[in-house]
Amino acid sequence: MRDPSSLPGWLAARILHIRPEAMVLDKPAGLPLDPGRRGGNASLVDWLPLLQLGKRHLPQPAHRLDTDTAGCLVLGRTKPALAALGALFAGRLAEKVYWAVVAGRPPQEEGILDLPLRKVSTREGGWRMEPHPEGQPARTAWRLLGSSGGRAWLELRPATGRTHQLRVHCASLGCPILGDPFYGTSAPGGMHLLARSILLPLGPEMGGVLKSEAPVPPEMLPAFRQCGSATDFVTEV
Repeated sequence: MRDPSSLPGWLAARILHIRPEAMVLDKPAGLPLDPGRRGGNASLVDWLPLLQLGKRHLPQPAHRLDTDTAGCLVLGRTKPALAALGALFAGRLAEKVYWAVVAGRPPQEEGILDLPLRKVSTREGGWRMEPHPEGQPARTAWRLLGSSGGRAWLELRPATGRTHQLRVHCASLGCPILGDPFYGTSAPGGMHLLARSILLPLGPEMGGVLKSEAPVPPEMLPAFRQCGSATDFVTEV
C-alpha cells in the first residue's frame, strides 16, 4: 500500500502532508501516542501499520503531543529521516504555533513567559508540572488574537518543549486553557489546545522546507468563533 488514497477515508483525511521521508498527521484530541503501561487502549500505535504505505519500517513520531492536544504531529517514514527530524526538534529549529482558547483574558496583548517547570508527584493527586526556579527552562511567546464573553483566543509559540508547558504557562497567566482538567476545569469539547502549524527547515535531500497547518476541530469551533470570526479558521497551508 503506497498511495494514501487507498487508506480508509477517516485516516486519509488525517494526513495533512506526505513526502517520501516524512508525513504530518492531524492528531485528534484524546488519542495518546502509545497505549501506556497497562495497554488495551486505542493509540497512535494502532494506526502505524496502515500508515506504513509500502515503506520498510513503520513511521514513528518525531516529537511528542499530549494526549489531549489536537493538531500537527510529524512522523518520520525512514530511520535516517526520523533521526534528522529528531535533531531539528532537539535543536529547537522547528517553528511550532499553537492556538488555545483560555478562560479569562491576559493582562496584556502579548508577552513572553520565561518560567522554569518541574515535575512533582503525590500519592493522592498523581503527577503534574509546576513552576519552580530549579526546574527546567521553559519559554513561551504568546499573543492575544481575540476575546469575548470571558474567554480569549491566544497564539502560543513555545521555544522549548517541556511536558505540559503551554498548559502550565497559560494557567500562570491566570488564564487556564478551556477544558484543561489538570490546570483548569473540564469543559464541553475537551481541552481547547491545537497544534495549529509546524514549519521545519529540512535540507534539499528531504525536499526542502516542510510546512503544514491543522484545521480547528469541530468540537472546538464554537469556543474559537466566540473569540474571533468564521473566516479566521480557514486552513491556508
